[in-house]
Amino acid sequence: MDSSLRRAAITALITVTTLCLIELLDRVMQLELYRFGVYPRSLSDLPNILSAPLIHGSWNHVLSNSFPLIILLTALLYAYPRSAIPSLALIYIGSGICVWLFARESYHYGASGLTHGMMFYIFTSGILRRDRRSIALSMIVFFLYGGMIWSIFPQEPGISYESHFFGAAAGVIAAFAFSRRDPAPRKKHYDWEDEDTADDTGQQHDEQ
Repeated sequence: MDSSLRRAAITALITVTTLCLIELLDRVMQLELYRFGVYPRSLSDLPNILSAPLIHGSWNHVLSNSFPLIILLTALLYAYPRSAIPSLALIYIGSGICVWLFARESYHYGASGLTHGMMFYIFTSGILRRDRRSIALSMIVFFLYGGMIWSIFPQEPGISYESHFFGAAAGVIAAFAFSRRDPAPRKKHYDWEDEDTADDTGQQHDEQ
């Protein structure tokens, strides 16, 4: 396995493990960590934009975010190493602020805003950059998680579609702002291409 891919995957696994440990502590110690979610327009809860993505309401909630988080965070860190950190910061902070400003009055928490942000970032980056790897990655994440498009709209009660929507919007903005920081992958060069070039050059000299 490529060393940069290994590092990206390990980082994603550590992130998900941390979320699981937080949920375990919440369940075992009955900490009621939902109080550290974002409650819109409450000044005392504004700092909770930093803690809200780390908190979940149940094990099902954690697991539903864990697998997309592993795939999308690994892909983002591997394919866009230079733009990943500023993009994640914009998605993390930007979506949290927008939820605090505009969402319904209820506690909003969970990592789904991040997963939506990363999916929309990777998809939009493929459209903007148009190199083979970016396009291929864009198609793969859309095939796996294209259904996230529908979850940015109001659906069932108890689901923070606002987090999904603002995470997705932040991901698109981050793609426009940062995705070109990463150089396009080098085009592979094969020996037979040199032979073809030599033949073409010889033919041109013969014609002269």
